[in-house]
Amino acid sequence: MKSIAITSGKGGVGKTNLSANLGIALSQLGRRVTVFDADLGLANLDVVLGARAPYTLQHVLSGEKQLSEIVMSGPGGIGLVAGGSGVEALVNMNGPQLDRFLTAIAGLADDCDLLIFDTGAGVDDAVMAFCEAADEVVLIATPDPTSVVDAYAAAKTLWCRKPNAKIQLVMNMAESAAQAEQVANRLMGICQQFLNKAPTYFGFVRHDSKAIQCIRTRKPFLLAAPTSMAASDVRALAKSLLTSEPARKEPTSFLDRLRSVFGGQLKESA
Repeated sequence: MKSIAITSGKGGVGKTNLSANLGIALSQLGRRVTVFDADLGLANLDVVLGARAPYTLQHVLSGEKQLSEIVMSGPGGIGLVAGGSGVEALVNMNGPQLDRFLTAIAGLADDCDLLIFDTGAGVDDAVMAFCEAADEVVLIATPDPTSVVDAYAAAKTLWCRKPNAKIQLVMNMAESAAQAEQVANRLMGICQQFLNKAPTYFGFVRHDSKAIQCIRTRKPFLLAAPTSMAASDVRALAKSLLTSEPARKEPTSFLDRLRSVFGGQLKESA
């Protein structure tokens, strides 16, 4: 199983929509995909997918359900773990309870080829923890100057915490491939200048009125508008993801990485 964290330096850049549609595209390519809503503050992956989740992470954190019991079938054949807004209880778990929860997350690997974490935006500890634990990170930015600045901050923060993190940059809401590449090159140049390393440019998704209409009606554009520009771009990203050079093999297991990045809480509660 490969774990991928999809993140962004700021909100409003289309991160959750990209997580949802990329998951569907990967499923269409024959992979077993589970998308996990890891936005602990404003979870809305199920809303974006137009799915009614009877159970969310809140039911797991309250002890009413096991994590395996809340994985539901989402559109396009993906598995979906709905977050439920305001699940800050995760960061307040005690040691044994948190360890059981992290073990359950790692256990999702038994039923999927790709586990996608749709993280929150920004650089807080919860966002960075999921990015650190994942095999790869897909960083979403738009041509907006504030998005570029915040994407730089996200990359800098992650590399400070995990120097060997594999970060792949996707430009979303681009007017053209040329604009996306121009902005991406500028961001990568800034990273190289000040951090002595840069994300890999992974691709782009064009600004698309058909996709926007699907988003407003809570339908994944990959299914509702499969011939749209955005759908075509996401399918290209999915193919690239499956053929890209794998991240450096981690010396520890996925579960051990989860325990490590959430380790402060485990130690404090021991």
